[in-house]
Amino acid sequence: MTMPFYVSPEQQMKDRADFARKNISRGRGVAVLQYDNGIVLVAENRSPALHKISEIYDRIVFAAVGRYNEFENLRVAGVRSADMRGYSYDRRDVTARGLANFYAQVLGTIFSSVTEKPYEVELFVAEVGATADQDQIYRLTYDGSVADERGFAVMGGSTEQINAYLEQRYQPGQPLSAALALAVEALGQDGDGTRQLGATQLEVAVLDRTRTQKRKFRRLVGPALERLLTSGESTIATPGSASAQPGGAPEGGPANPPPDPA
Repeated sequence: MTMPFYVSPEQQMKDRADFARKNISRGRGVAVLQYDNGIVLVAENRSPALHKISEIYDRIVFAAVGRYNEFENLRVAGVRSADMRGYSYDRRDVTARGLANFYAQVLGTIFSSVTEKPYEVELFVAEVGATADQDQIYRLTYDGSVADERGFAVMGGSTEQINAYLEQRYQPGQPLSAALALAVEALGQDGDGTRQLGATQLEVAVLDRTRTQKRKFRRLVGPALERLLTSGESTIATPGSASAQPGGAPEGGPANPPPDPA
């Protein structure tokens, strides 16, 4: 009788984490940025039917990278959980934090189980508030870890390159066109060299706090997306440039020059 091969729990967890990370990094990235009137999510996605970004509830959006069938199962489960809670209690009781906790439990249980492989996915759950300070962005990894993000966040692809690009150029309170153009440029840093991404290669959606209806989710497609990309190309902030200053001209309005330094 042969003895079973022993693998320590630490090595098992490391192998499972390496497996999930390697496969997730093969996918194209997703970037989420706060802008002056909400949250914009941008994914490199050439498929018009298979979405990486989807609405979960009135003010809540879901975005994912990795294996499609796995994050689609998670999206459907999140929609059902949100609908059940909103029906049983009140629509205001459905929050991004509650959904992030739900996903963290599911992913953590699967990752710790020795009978099934870990999910090869990373998720964003975001909720738009009445003000920018009340916006919520949560990033969940394959092992159920949750991070509360502010300003911007990235997952999938060459995360370090994209994140470093955004760290140098992101400014809070940007108009939608500038935030969108910056996200597209950042995603173009994924891989060797800089790539130019057009409207047909992107999936874009926003949570717009200015919408009067309860549902704040809106997809940007076709001519509307192309117009925003065109108008935002000239407003991308570069380090040390005048356009990087918070007092720059808002979209469609006059410039407000910053005060003279003391």
